[in-house]
Amino acid sequence: MRFCQPPAPLKPGDLLYVVAPSGTLREFEAFEKGIEIWRSRGYRLELSPGYRDRWGYLAGTDEQRRQQLIMGLDNPDCRGILCARGGYGGTRLLEDWRWPDVETKWLIGFSDITSLLWSLCQQGVSGVHGPLLTTLAAEPNWSLTRLFDWVEGRSLPPLEGLGWGNGVAAGKLMPANLTVATHLLGTPAEPDLEGVILAFEDVSEAPYRIDRMLTQWRMTGKLNQVRGIALGRFSQCNPPKNIPSFTASEVLRDRLSTLGIPIVSDLPFGHDGVNAALPVGIAAQLDGDRGKLYLGVSPYN
Repeated sequence: MRFCQPPAPLKPGDLLYVVAPSGTLREFEAFEKGIEIWRSRGYRLELSPGYRDRWGYLAGTDEQRRQQLIMGLDNPDCRGILCARGGYGGTRLLEDWRWPDVETKWLIGFSDITSLLWSLCQQGVSGVHGPLLTTLAAEPNWSLTRLFDWVEGRSLPPLEGLGWGNGVAAGKLMPANLTVATHLLGTPAEPDLEGVILAFEDVSEAPYRIDRMLTQWRMTGKLNQVRGIALGRFSQCNPPKNIPSFTASEVLRDRLSTLGIPIVSDLPFGHDGVNAALPVGIAAQLDGDRGKLYLGVSPYN
């Protein structure tokens, strides 16, 4: 198993590049607040040309959004890429895509940015599944501290949730939006899932859709390869009104509890609430008995 390497730690004064690789920007006030938070920490931010473009539901054509990424990646002074928002469109950029052979840089985002984070992980580079510029200002202080601690080279405390049992597993942490990750299966952007700890969250998916996606994961055999599953928030995933249904929580229990691997739910990451930063592709330990997700060095060594 090959773990990913985080880029060199950031420090105030570093230049970061702002891109919109997915959906068109709509949350302008929240976006400006996110920009100000990074600048208040002493970072220099450069907004890519076209970050406010609109092409249907996308922030510009695929080629325009690719160029935003490439401009940040090719800039030798740029130390990281900050994603404006999620939505949809990141996976489209991966068709015939090759990451430039340049110095490794930070990539920070979540939700639809899963596609780019997982693709970058295949290059051996660890990005951050964490707040977007449009969601950053809504984070509590401890979550902001956690994000900056990680990118500036400090260690992170474990996250605590609800343990489902089955002991402890160690593996490579792969945080993701469930829907985006599901649609990467069977594509060149699907990473090696052998020995990983999946960390899933989602938003606005009816329980039957979550059932359908997890059933696909089961039937492809992918869940037989993983060592543990960490579950964050599944927000706005309510049953349709006046239609018999399971809840999202009941679907997760039904589809995952029979795998015989450590699972921890109710962890503080995802949409519509605190979104604790999770590094992609690094070593992690999941304690299904104590309900904890540890990052980096094992607490049991």
